[in-house]
Amino acid sequence: MSEVTLIIPDEAISALADSPAAAADELRMLAAVKLFELKKVSSGAAAQLAGIPRVEFLRRVADYGVPVFDMSPEEFARETRLG
Repeated sequence: MSEVTLIIPDEAISALADSPAAAADELRMLAAVKLFELKKVSSGAAAQLAGIPRVEFLRRVADYGVPVFDMSPEEFARETRLG
């Protein structure tokens, strides 16, 4: 596993959370959600980046306005067609 160090203004930390540790957790979640939204990573990889179980990631991703289920009506009809 790699470690990335960010230098962030105190104001940004205050806007994100009550402590630097909580801000780090929030930044990890935000990065994971955005990468998932852009289809750069799977939900499992995003959850791993966020440091939470996949089921929890999928439950929380909607809080950030990102749909978990992202298919057009045509794709949905094609995928759910019986027979």
